[in-house]
Amino acid sequence: MKVLACDAGNSRIKWGLHDGSGWVAQSWVGTAQANQLGEAWRGLPPPDALIASNVAGDGVGEALRSAARALGARLQIIGSRARQCGVRSGYDDPSQLGPDRWAALIGAWHLCGGPSVVVNAGTTMTADALSRDGVFLGGVIVAGVDLMRETLARSTAGLKMEEGHYTFFPATTADAIMSGAINALAGTIERMQRFMREAGEANPRIVLSGGAAPAVERALNGGVEVVDNLVLEGLLRIALETEK
Repeated sequence: MKVLACDAGNSRIKWGLHDGSGWVAQSWVGTAQANQLGEAWRGLPPPDALIASNVAGDGVGEALRSAARALGARLQIIGSRARQCGVRSGYDDPSQLGPDRWAALIGAWHLCGGPSVVVNAGTTMTADALSRDGVFLGGVIVAGVDLMRETLARSTAGLKMEEGHYTFFPATTADAIMSGAINALAGTIERMQRFMREAGEANPRIVLSGGAAPAVERALNGGVEVVDNLVLEGLLRIALETEK
């Protein structure tokens, strides 16, 4: 079964074609260029299922539908549910959870199993607690690395948006800003991991994905599973369950 999965985020629309044995094509377009999806998918074999999560708004949703029509495929845009693919939501209102977070939780559960902190580090970063029984306990949303840096540059007179590097002991302002942002994200993840341990979840693993994953991974203290396009992995599982 061929599945075309698409993760429409705030900055990028990532997509991948899975042929039943592995991902045979993966790429992305900028969210601002969503109308280029049809061209990006030109030449792909018609998928048996086309599934997407969309947190980028109605305009991107229409671009997804237009690209699906051009491909001759029926599009399924997911929403979060109370229970799906072995994962149960602990949100007060499950429908309020972002569909990308829901898909990432499902992807992490099927790839790794067991208790985990499921992290997507992009424009924003989410760190979600998934129990040993597959229950989403809750999670946090914080600004991502670039959003933190942009906010400092926009809201202060003396802190500019300059390229910096992560280091334990920053000796330039640019490095101090970059290192502070990455440490803030790493600290958020490790605190969620600690909270899970205190709640009785033994040895929760960190499952990390997103464009900022390489930078954040370096600041964490081990026990990290980096997964490319975790949302796509979850979308694949949802599509396969839907077709049963």
